[in-house]
Amino acid sequence: MTFEISGNVNPNPEARIEVKGSKNRNLSALQYMCRCDSFRNNKDKDKDIMNSASFTDNCDRKFLLENMMGPNAMRIAEELTAGLPMPEGMRILDLGCGMGISSVLLAEKYGATVFAADLWIAPTDNAARFAGLGLDRKIIPVSVDAVKDIPFAHGYFDMIVSVDAYQYFGGNGIMLGKLLPFVRRGGLLAVAVPGFVEGVSEDRLPDEVKAFWTPEWHFHSCSWWRALWEKEAGLDLVDCREMSCCEQAWREWLDTDNPHAKNDRAMMDAGCGKYFSLVQLVARKR
Repeated sequence: MTFEISGNVNPNPEARIEVKGSKNRNLSALQYMCRCDSFRNNKDKDKDIMNSASFTDNCDRKFLLENMMGPNAMRIAEELTAGLPMPEGMRILDLGCGMGISSVLLAEKYGATVFAADLWIAPTDNAARFAGLGLDRKIIPVSVDAVKDIPFAHGYFDMIVSVDAYQYFGGNGIMLGKLLPFVRRGGLLAVAVPGFVEGVSEDRLPDEVKAFWTPEWHFHSCSWWRALWEKEAGLDLVDCREMSCCEQAWREWLDTDNPHAKNDRAMMDAGCGKYFSLVQLVARKR
């Protein structure tokens, strides 16, 4: 299938373009890019994404090993944003940022102003970390509990990003509707969560996983997340897929000295990893 575009493609995600040969002839630029990309060979797409992930590879390894709190959030954030329009100067909320390595990528690679929000890591600690990298004017650390009041103006952000955090508070029919007011019209929500491959769920656990699984994982499949997000009337889901960096992000986490990583090694040694995925969701506010 080929697509003919009338006019120039505007990188502004709110811009509308006419796509001939499509049932929906009036798409946003972001929707067009995502839909056309779905017709590419998946292996080529994965290769392109992985080849573009150079910022993480060039980042100080010691810094990453000391600041991971799970599968490498910087690598995950890099793949999550690789195919998105990311003009310099965006205002981004990094929700559940942990020690802020995803925020560092957003500020350094894309020149964004990032509000690094977390419940468990003190803003003072993150502020010192960001200042040590010379990013204290680009990344603003804040304390936010997503299930309570969110202390920002409506329409304030161009994008909300969440890496390996949304599963803890967003696996319900409430959270998307709560977050949407804080994103400008045409803005994006981009989320990456750990989960299961298709066919695996809490009530269909492989034997290898049963010995380690707890409800606190909040793991779900890509199709489970798609069904949840498609119920939200205030957005258009433009991308939902299993990410390519899953194995590498987990491997990098297991290389750390974090006590939780040491516990996870036994789980991965038992073969649980083959049932794990990382799920990417990208939606545009209507």
